[in-house]
Order: sequence, then C-alpha cells, then structure tokens
Amino acid sequence: MGGGGKIPYPKEVWSPAGGWYAQPANWRLNTAIIGAAALGIVAAVWSISADREHRDKMPEPGRFFPSRYWSREIIEHERQQAAKNQS
Repeated sequence: MGGGGKIPYPKEVWSPAGGWYAQPANWRLNTAIIGAAALGIVAAVWSISADREHRDKMPEPGRFFPSRYWSREIIEHERQQAAKNQS
C-alpha cells in the first residue's frame, strides 16, 4: 500500500522538457521572464488597439462603457462635451 517509489525509467531518454520528473533549478526565473514578456506584448497590443479604435457613435453619458477609460477618441469627445457644458 502507498504506491511505492518512483517508476523506473531508462536513463538514455531525452526530451526538450527535461524528461521524467524534471524540475529545473531556475524555473521560477524562467516563468517570471516569460510572464514579463507576455505582459509587455499584451500592453503593446492594447496600446496600439486603443490608438486605432474608431467610434462612429459615441457612448451615451453616464452609461458604463469600458473603453471610455482608454480610448483616445472617446476621452477627447467627453472633454469637449464637458467644456461645452461648462460654458
């Protein structure tokens, strides 16, 4: 009972992932590097997308609209509306 130890395996087996029971010593650093790279790519794509976003019809005032916070076109439109309402 209890399952015993590790399963015996041939020593000549090689794989890009490191073979059976592999856990590289620097896996945390590798994961952090890949995570930072993925975050950087997502941020760059998000920024490009927000710059290229075009709206023919602006969202209604007071209505929840997520891209209201990052879309340059909507932000400028709302600033113009606020300036118009102030005068």
